Amino acid sequence: MQLDRLRGDRQAAVDLVRRAVELGVNHIDTAQFYGNGFSNEILREAVKPDDGVVIVSKVGAEPNPGGQPHLRLSQRPEQLRQNVEANLASLGLERIDVVNLRRADSNSRRQAEGDQIVDFDDQLAAMIALRDEGKIGAIGLSSITLDRLSHALPVGIACVQNAYSLVARTDEALLELCAAEGIAWVPFFPLGSAVPTMPKVTDEPLVRESAERLGYSASQIGLAWLLAHSANTLLIPGTASIDHLEANVAAGDVHLDAATVAALDSI
Repeated sequence: MQLDRLRGDRQAAVDLVRRAVELGVNHIDTAQFYGNGFSNEILREAVKPDDGVVIVSKVGAEPNPGGQPHLRLSQRPEQLRQNVEANLASLGLERIDVVNLRRADSNSRRQAEGDQIVDFDDQLAAMIALRDEGKIGAIGLSSITLDRLSHALPVGIACVQNAYSLVARTDEALLELCAAEGIAWVPFFPLGSAVPTMPKVTDEPLVRESAERLGYSASQIGLAWLLAHSANTLLIPGTASIDHLEANVAAGDVHLDAATVAALDSI
């Protein structure tokens, strides 16, 4: 999502993605509505077929150029199909490895209204059809509730992508269900957010203290906690900086001792 910050320096965006691949990143999260196709175009240019990278996109919203907000919901089944086709075109792919259905109901920051209030089963049917046609490899869910995930389990869900971090753990039961069902847990805003209602992990005193004591950054401690907390976690911290990218990837090598984990768990 942060690649759009490099719109004025396309080569820097390509170099950032190439550096991620060099570092062993093999899972990249994107969407056509990130920069109105810019992020996908960069991935098309930077990621090669033999890199072994799993590309995961999402549908349920679309760009709203020049409008406020900059995104509009796109929840109807025919719109989900259009979203997938747009992603395929901008990514230059015949099939996207995984596509997340981003719901807009009780667990979403933007609530559906009017014709955007769509039955969940109708959406799942559209996603299943796209999977059967080979346009997508697997189905994921985003901004989803525990009840919705439980209902969708027979469909075969590859991953769940919800807002979640050390300091925002309201979806703990959802994470536990994912772990039990072998579903990848992909927390977005893994370090919190600039959104006023979401606290930042790096502002937490215990995180700062742990970082200073162990010799890492507060961000690395927050990411390392997520990996230690649940083995099915896949991290997607966004960045437009190679330095931050390298620091984020290095968080995978951070070992948190039991006492530190227990202290962080108590937050």
